[in-house]
Amino acid sequence: MRSEILNNLDNPKQLEKLYRDNKIIFKKEFNQIYLGHHENSSLNFWHERLNFENEKHVVGSKNEIIIVIAFAIIAGLIANIPNFSGIDKERFFPRNVSFVVFPVLSAYFIWKQKLAFKQWLFPLLATFIAAIYINLLPNNTNSSTITLSFIHMPIFLWAIFGYSFLGEHVYSNQSRISFLRYNGDLVVMSGILLLSTVLFSAITMNLFGLISINIEEFYSQNIMVWGLAAIPIVATYLIQTNAQLINKVSPIIAKIFTPLVCINLFIYLLAMIYTKKYSYQDRNLLLLFNVLLMGVMALILFSVAEAGKNAKNKFNLIILFALSLLTILVNFIALATISFRLIEFGISPNRIAVLGGNLLIFINLVLVSYKLFLTSFKNGTIEEIEETIAGYLPVYAIWTGLVAFLIPVLFKFK
Repeated sequence: MRSEILNNLDNPKQLEKLYRDNKIIFKKEFNQIYLGHHENSSLNFWHERLNFENEKHVVGSKNEIIIVIAFAIIAGLIANIPNFSGIDKERFFPRNVSFVVFPVLSAYFIWKQKLAFKQWLFPLLATFIAAIYINLLPNNTNSSTITLSFIHMPIFLWAIFGYSFLGEHVYSNQSRISFLRYNGDLVVMSGILLLSTVLFSAITMNLFGLISINIEEFYSQNIMVWGLAAIPIVATYLIQTNAQLINKVSPIIAKIFTPLVCINLFIYLLAMIYTKKYSYQDRNLLLLFNVLLMGVMALILFSVAEAGKNAKNKFNLIILFALSLLTILVNFIALATISFRLIEFGISPNRIAVLGGNLLIFINLVLVSYKLFLTSFKNGTIEEIEETIAGYLPVYAIWTGLVAFLIPVLFKFK
């Protein structure tokens, strides 16, 4: 989308067509482009057109509010299935917590973008198959393959949600970057709503406690669960209707934390080498480490978005390059440890899943680091870094699908 806008800056008809094809992605990409093209009168007109409502908080259309309320109710109904059916919560939520979030968000963007039947048929079938599969798995808490399926299923559903978000632009790297940025905004806005919900709930329960009415159990089981389930869809609605509230927060947070994480990793690496304690022997620690690596990738993405606003400032890019190199070193030690365990103790579902995920992240980090090097010291561009991150997303999606669906079957649910 970004390249199409840039190629048609003086073509009002084509700009209007691009805008009508996908208003959400057009607005996000246009606002990034506009930062470097203030002198263009045509873009000034479009900027005022797209951002005029930013001077006030937009409530949204009546129909959209109704749709959002309906989706929030659906999310609440899914979260309350154990209360309605008597299904054991300890069995239900590890399998189905992600179905409270991602299918509802997928449905919202399918409605929002008015996707054709052939475009929403795949996410519908994939979600349905995933729900049937995960709930038919044996109830064996000691099975490592089933645990791996529980862990990777939310990521698989997130990938399906991404497909719904992208719509007609599923092969566009710039659209994928917009999706990743939306996820950063979603985390921030959901965090704000979560804190607000917790604070409101605490005040409510304590107020009733002052008059000797204990509503804690009733409130947590019958009210709070609805509020928590509604947070992702409400946060998405607020992001879509009031993008100016949040879309600058994620890059700024990343800009602040990037040097801190870089220093932290450097000290950690020195401490690990000094003590010779490579704490990568436990599966849960290794999975947590992979989450940390993905967090570093997110920091790089959002920091790159911030750095792109000031191309002359190379310092931030150099910090990102240093962070990526440190992460590669730490990741290499983890890979060596996992490989050693695989050779010494043989193949197991956990080792395959952790090694595969770690290796994929390692390759992605190497590619991103190379692009950061070119951008920092050569003639590379910010867009090349973003496209390297975006182009790798399908690889993660395929891998999580294999771990969630195939590994349990191959190892006979052991």
